[in-house]
Amino acid sequence: MARRLDIELTSISDDGTWTWRAAGAKKPKGVLDGSLVPDGIEVGDIVKVEAEAYMEGLDITTVFAPKGARKEPETLELLGSGRDEPLVTQVLARKGRGRSRDGERGKGRGRDGDRGRGRGRDGERGKGRGRDGERGDRRERPKTPARPKAPRLRPGRTHRQAALKALPDLQKQLADEVLRGGVPGVRQAVDRMNDKAVAEGMPKIKTEPLVALAEKLAPSLKAAEWRDRADAALAGINEIDVKDIRSVVVASDTGVRDDEARALADQLRDGLTARVDAEHRKWLNELAENIAQGRTVRALRDSSRPPKAGAPIPPDMAERLAAAASASLTSEVTQDRWATVLDAVAFSPVKGQVVPEGLPASPNDQLLAAVRKHASKIPDIAAAFGVEAPAARKRGGRRTPPPPPPPKPEAATPAPEAAAPEAPVEAPEAASAAPEAAPEPETAAEPVEPVE
Repeated sequence: MARRLDIELTSISDDGTWTWRAAGAKKPKGVLDGSLVPDGIEVGDIVKVEAEAYMEGLDITTVFAPKGARKEPETLELLGSGRDEPLVTQVLARKGRGRSRDGERGKGRGRDGDRGRGRGRDGERGKGRGRDGERGDRRERPKTPARPKAPRLRPGRTHRQAALKALPDLQKQLADEVLRGGVPGVRQAVDRMNDKAVAEGMPKIKTEPLVALAEKLAPSLKAAEWRDRADAALAGINEIDVKDIRSVVVASDTGVRDDEARALADQLRDGLTARVDAEHRKWLNELAENIAQGRTVRALRDSSRPPKAGAPIPPDMAERLAAAASASLTSEVTQDRWATVLDAVAFSPVKGQVVPEGLPASPNDQLLAAVRKHASKIPDIAAAFGVEAPAARKRGGRRTPPPPPPPKPEAATPAPEAAAPEAPVEAPEAASAAPEAAPEPETAAEPVEPVE
């Protein structure tokens, strides 16, 4: 294997060979052919070489000539103006920076020349223009602390590892596939292995025996997996997200296989009920606080996400929330604010009680798009904007197919003698095949006399 290193040429022999050693060290050292040394090299010079490593040592194959002196680039002389000026200049700002002409302190300059951050053309603080050109109030509201997210369920692997350990070694890999993707995952894994075997010219694996064994292992493995989830849910029954706990309780119908697991499932149900009741009381308190603090949008959004499904809002609280939402929909607020409140109202349970106190004089495209989006949920507000709510779709139930059209009566035609006896037999069959069809004319039902 070739490698590069720096060597020092220590001497030259009469036969033209050179002795060398590693630059700055005593070893490695050796002898190289003089024909490899470029012209101008003397004893004591340090050169870069390329050598091959063998068991006996290094064999120098190439000696590189030393690089010449670096050629400096040509430069241009800067003449300048010839005046003697300071190399660094500075300009100090005058005192009173940031004060307006009338002496008030502010930041920035308005369009009309008035200083002061957030001042409009009329000089009033706290008012600005929205995207639609209307003037709106930008009073500072108290910041609402962000609601902390509940931690998610993180089950252990104690029962799963015990279930895998109890299986024979030949079944453990199959059990891993069952835990990852169930029986469908086993089918997909076998299909992938068969595709690879076909590509390599090997025989396929039989799918049915493996799938049958996976179906046999699945109940016990799923039960062990549920036990791990149930233990973690019970340990964090007061902190873990309610959705995760509810999913474990729902899965107990298929994951419970013994008395110990049934007792664990009962503890989870009781703990979930107590947790939901506590969350519901907390939800009502936060809803009342948001209404009292004037945080209408947040109150509307919270009202659409009750912890206890199907639990209504108390009537007095619903009236206050609807009144606050109606007072937020006026002609004086910006259209962006109008669209935000409207979006929150559309998903709130009090949407049918909200009546806007005023509409924008000329709604822009963004506001009209929001009205059309939620027209089916708030038809009265949409009608005030001249938007017609789409017809509600019927959900559930099966469509009744339309009745079949009645068969057309066939005209009586003279039949030959051989076909005459068959006419009375076909009439009852046609009547039984279409009981709701209109009766055929008597001329078609009666047997036809033979023509002489």
